[in-house]
Parts: sequence; C-alpha cells; structure tokens
Amino acid sequence: MAVARRASDIQGLILASASPRRRELLAHLGIPFRVVAADVDEEAVPPGATPEDMARYLAHAKARAVAERHPRALVVGADTIVADRWGTLGKPSSADDARRMLRRLRGRRHRVVTGLAVVRLQPGLDVVSHAASRVTMRAYTDVEIEAYVASGDSLDKAGAYAVQHPSFAPASGVVGCWCNVVGLPLLRLCALLRQAGLTLPPIGPSALPQACALCPDMAGPNTARLSDIRRPSSL
Repeated sequence: MAVARRASDIQGLILASASPRRRELLAHLGIPFRVVAADVDEEAVPPGATPEDMARYLAHAKARAVAERHPRALVVGADTIVADRWGTLGKPSSADDARRMLRRLRGRRHRVVTGLAVVRLQPGLDVVSHAASRVTMRAYTDVEIEAYVASGDSLDKAGAYAVQHPSFAPASGVVGCWCNVVGLPLLRLCALLRQAGLTLPPIGPSALPQACALCPDMAGPNTARLSDIRRPSSL
C-alpha cells in the first residue's frame, strides 16, 4: 500500500465515524488511518438550519469531539442528511419508521447531502465542506420494502436505505457524487486533506469506485474543486 507523506506536525489520520461504508470508502485512498467513533447528539442542530447547514454542523461536531482527545491528529468527520420536499430524514428509529421513510421516497426524487469536516487542534485547522447529489428512487414494491427492512440493513442509514445494496438496489439514478450518497464524497475529501497539508499518493482510476469517473468533482486524476469550502464560522 502506498503511504501518504504527512506534514511533520500531523500525528495520524482519524476517521471520526464507526460507519463501515465510510471506512471502506476512505480505504480507497490508500492512506493509513484509524477509526475513533464520535459521541455527539445528532438532534442538536441550530433551529431553522438547512440540510446543508445540518450536515456541515454535525460533521464538524463529530470531528471536533474526536480532535479534543487527539489534538495533533488530522480528524475527518462526516454526516449525511436525506432531504425531500417535506423535510429531512435521518436514521429510522424503528422498523416501522424505516418502512415509512422508504414508502415516502419510493418513485420520487430527493437530495442527499454529506457534510465533511477536517479538524486538527494543534496547530489549529478547521475546514468544512459538503457535497450534494440528487437521487431518483425506483418504484419498488411493498414486498421488497418488507424484505429489505427485515434484513436490518435500513436501520443505521439516513433515509433508511443504502444506495449500494446489491439486491434491494433502491435508486434508479444518481446525479452528482455517488460516494456522497454512500456517505463519504471521496474527491471532495481529497481536496480537504490536501488543504490540511496531507500529500496523497497517486490514485489511479482503478483504485476508486467506478462511479467516481462520472463525479462532478473529478477535475483531474484525483483532484476536487475547492470552491465551496466553508469555515466553521459560516455555520
């Protein structure tokens, strides 16, 4: 495995998430990292926040919570929000809640927003960004919903679904970053890590998920636009 060259003051890279999907996606970059789950209240968001604000706020809160314990490490936080015309959808609270969400999304289009934060406390660094994608769901049946909910896969995911699930395959189309819908927009994260002083190893197309070739953030072999990076003060 190629190893990234790190700035001398960075003591390791930490993913502040217990999500196996995010861990698998980050592994595509070929850099060593460890996982430290963040314990934050995901309901504690500013009143009136947009889905973008919510995702950035929670991603930053997760990264800061872990950075407090590892102040010289580079900490990555992420949070994914599903939003449709009626509001936002987080993780379902029960199987019945998952069924409700899946019926609400069925045959319709919605947005998926993932907030990203990269934090290092010593010396200080705080950058926050987000990616947004449009997802169109297919007209899956009630029988398919029951089978998917019974599998248990829906209960730990925003909107109660995994776009990459091989048998349920709930989406008929994705416009924007596919990895964002899974939970970690890789090319946007590459940009943030570079800004934080991490030199990534060369990443060939074969190392990334196939969908990355169509990502709007693909401005080169493994670069991403930095146009919408926001500082935490903008939250």
